[in-house]
Amino acid sequence: MARYTDAVCRLCRREGEKLFLKGEKCYTDKCPVERRTYPPGEHGQGRKKVSEYGLHLREKQKLRRMYGVLEKQFARYYELANRRKGVTGENLLQILECRLDNVVYRMGFAPSRPAARQLVMHGHILVNGNKVDIPSYELRAGDTVSTREGSRNIPMVRSSLEAAAARGIAEWLEVDWEQQTGKMLAVPTREQMDLTIQEHLIVEHYSR
Repeated sequence: MARYTDAVCRLCRREGEKLFLKGEKCYTDKCPVERRTYPPGEHGQGRKKVSEYGLHLREKQKLRRMYGVLEKQFARYYELANRRKGVTGENLLQILECRLDNVVYRMGFAPSRPAARQLVMHGHILVNGNKVDIPSYELRAGDTVSTREGSRNIPMVRSSLEAAAARGIAEWLEVDWEQQTGKMLAVPTREQMDLTIQEHLIVEHYSR
């Protein structure tokens, strides 16, 4: 599958905020978004006026890049969210938040979503006791997530769990730091998602 392989910090600078794609670096003053608050490229500092279409597009790109989802897959997620009962924008965010790689990141097993995706794809993660190596696997309330017994001493996992324990995790999740296991208590509501996303702009983008 095609993946973005360039410097991910450029994506954060393009969207004008931290997308937390580099793990612990995003929490330090070394983060490029802190040091250069303008978009990358030769004309980055000259971009000021944005059209209505541009606002919609930027919000969509921000969310897509935050979760590491490609364009066609993101469009399928929107169609799925639109078919479900409830508010389309909130449905879309819930689908993305319930992805296995995102939950692994939210629980603290990995310092970033790209790192969480790698853990999943390499077979280090179990869901309800069974190995699942599909990052887009959609979890349900009550599902448990854990590391494989042979993967519990991975330095990245241990250091990430220590950092997550110090920062805390989302209220819709529960984690046993010592056993490296977690449980998804419920599908998060919009109020429980710490996202600076204006999802109504994304809905307007696809409703054109």
